[in-house]
Amino acid sequence: MQKKTNLAKPVKPIELSSSRYINVKTDFSFKYIFGSESRKKLLIDFLNAVFKGRKVIRDLTFNNPSHKGMRKENRKTVFDVYCTDNKGGKFIVEIQQVSQRFFKDRILYYSANLIREQGKSVAPDWNYRLPEVYVVALMDFSFDHTHRDQYLHDVRLMDVMTHTVFYDKLRYIFVELPKFKKSVDELKTNEDGWLYSLRNMEILDEIPVPLRKKKVFRELYQLAEVINLSPEDMNAYQESLKIKRDNYSALESAELRGEQRGQKQGIEIGVELGRAKAEQEKREMAIEMLAGGEPLEKIARYSKLSITEIQALV
Repeated sequence: MQKKTNLAKPVKPIELSSSRYINVKTDFSFKYIFGSESRKKLLIDFLNAVFKGRKVIRDLTFNNPSHKGMRKENRKTVFDVYCTDNKGGKFIVEIQQVSQRFFKDRILYYSANLIREQGKSVAPDWNYRLPEVYVVALMDFSFDHTHRDQYLHDVRLMDVMTHTVFYDKLRYIFVELPKFKKSVDELKTNEDGWLYSLRNMEILDEIPVPLRKKKVFRELYQLAEVINLSPEDMNAYQESLKIKRDNYSALESAELRGEQRGQKQGIEIGVELGRAKAEQEKREMAIEMLAGGEPLEKIARYSKLSITEIQALV
């Protein structure tokens, strides 16, 4: 069996004092870069890059990211970024810093919220026509079951018999940032530039040379400089870094406890197996001595079994 690698562990956060650029993988930074009308060109360029031409976005309008449940007792949903394109398509864009047991369920629940709200206050003769719904999830961890080199997943409803798309208006894009391993010299496409920047920006001293000729990346890196943050934004950023570090520490501690429990259980299992093997060897010795006609007292002395246990072997 192939050894399972620890891909779900997030990258350890870089200290603020050692970084020229913000860590875009925090909640504050992600919304700071992508979550306002004045910076929607950045979001549009990023989305078009990961959709690879299968969906082309011309314009976006930002919507209220907070969604109430159908009843007062229902849980409220808050998206990181929620917007609508010029054709009515709905987009949820999320950053997920650490692995969650039911992460996929949560993403599915988010999209279901957008679908459900279409039925509110509609005309009696509504024909159930729905808008396109897209969820783009940037992940600072990796799925356990996917190929080690596959960092982008384009998920749609598909007919498993014909391998054709069954419904083309519901789509999920998952990006596993830790698996994006391209170097600066390998950056060719806009997707390459975005994923490299999102994964590595906080450890860079300057904008990578291949990205300098593109206006969108020059704007991105200028916006992301720590020195350009307002005092209020700086406080919010520091708090988001603290949360990220706390999450990292909590996950690391949980993994350590799990390893320690596993080691302890392994030792206990090993001891039990050793005991079972020793008992089996005693019985085998006793059976051989019985077959050789040795007296019970002698067999008991050599095998360390009681005479009653030896008689039970006959």
